[in-house]
Amino acid sequence: MDTSDIIHDGVSIKIYSADEPDKVVISFTDDITAFYKIKKAVINGKGVWCNNISSMISRALQKEGVPTYFVRQLNDTQQLCYKVNVFQLEVIVRNVIAGSLSQRLGLAEGTVPAEPIIDLCYKNSSLGDPLINEYHAIALGLLRKEELERIKDLTVKINEILVPIFKSIGITLVDFKIEFGRMPDGSIVMADDITPDSARFWDIETGERLDKDRFRNDSGRVGYAYQTVYERLKTLNL
Repeated sequence: MDTSDIIHDGVSIKIYSADEPDKVVISFTDDITAFYKIKKAVINGKGVWCNNISSMISRALQKEGVPTYFVRQLNDTQQLCYKVNVFQLEVIVRNVIAGSLSQRLGLAEGTVPAEPIIDLCYKNSSLGDPLINEYHAIALGLLRKEELERIKDLTVKINEILVPIFKSIGITLVDFKIEFGRMPDGSIVMADDITPDSARFWDIETGERLDKDRFRNDSGRVGYAYQTVYERLKTLNL
């Protein structure tokens, strides 16, 4: 891989061209930011933990029939993925009330809704990635109605697979953000990584936060939180 062939120079991940034209290399970094990149730091080992967590989750989903862009893990910090046309849409699954939803609706963090909540956000940084509904998504031309229905079905299935996996290692999957993309043949795949950068994980017994909220809230031991999720998942041999 030539590091000059960079496609996306992000903070937590960087995307490079691969030797195969239909694939890309996702490289996870130790960098972490919050509050629209105002707060920044480097967490040694974060790239390794996130890449391994993401790879394990992708393999588990694929084993259960969920299509993803993940091909294989290349090394400790990189994975090979299919090149897809990613929709400008973020899908957020909320199994427990936390974060912005708690503030928006005035509900106490930790409240468990009658059923999981699915939020949609327009992926547009200049607008602050605003919350939208299904009608907005179609009106904005982000995708077709049948594609949105497929995404909703896949999102529900992903959540149903992951909740018990994390429960088995003593972790509540509070919420997570995912994106989807369109393959050249038109099929829809999950095109994202699920890690403590983009999901909330709480220890079932203690309620301890094992995710990026430790960095946002200055709780300390951020690396410990990420490593804990990795070490517990590793015991499942996913």
